[in-house]
Amino acid sequence: MKLVKLSALLLLTGSLVACTTTDRLANVGKAPVLTAIEDPTTLAGYQPVRMPMPEAIADTYQANSLYRTSARGFFKDERAHRIGDILTIVVTINDSAQIDNVTNSSRSATNSAGMGGILGTAIKDVSAGAIDPSAAVDFTSGMANKGAGSVNRSESLETSVAAVVTQILPNGNLVIEGRQEVRVNFEVRDLIVTGIVRPSDIRANNTIPSAKIAEARISYGGRGQITDVQQPRYGQQVMDAILPF
Repeated sequence: MKLVKLSALLLLTGSLVACTTTDRLANVGKAPVLTAIEDPTTLAGYQPVRMPMPEAIADTYQANSLYRTSARGFFKDERAHRIGDILTIVVTINDSAQIDNVTNSSRSATNSAGMGGILGTAIKDVSAGAIDPSAAVDFTSGMANKGAGSVNRSESLETSVAAVVTQILPNGNLVIEGRQEVRVNFEVRDLIVTGIVRPSDIRANNTIPSAKIAEARISYGGRGQITDVQQPRYGQQVMDAILPF
């Protein structure tokens, strides 16, 4: 049974390596291909966002009045508020964390018991003096534990990306998604930002800081020759996954 599993694993690994090798050989000397512009709602895995919604309030207005309860402002608002509108997200991440923990614990116990009288004398006679009846039973136990851990992390990212309104929730909040690809020589940098924003948090210049995005998902990475060199080979990744030590 183990031999069958090992053979299947080796076959799968060989197939992956063959496909990867073929793709790499086909792209020798070529720059990474940029992703085509597509409607985010048609991509595989896209799911509309569902969130708790407040009770709907009927739109009311007074006779001979230009104001209505659902209006965002008395004058024309140029900020993004409809599906397909574009707004700029200012991504600012400056996080740092330092944690240092040390734990020490120890415990020791000693228990002894002796026997006297006729029973003690009998034990001494039978063992020819090898066992002392006053300490016939002796238990000693001890435990010690020491642990130490530390975290020193610092992350900083400042950039901006234009996002598209993909959905309007029943309470008026906007679901946005922005993708940006920048190719420099043979390396592509990818930036993806998705989340939910309140229209009132959008600034007058049609920008919004990333700290105002609810359920924010920010991905910043790359692909290309440099990234390939930094990644371990598939064989090493498979061995790291299956080896128990």
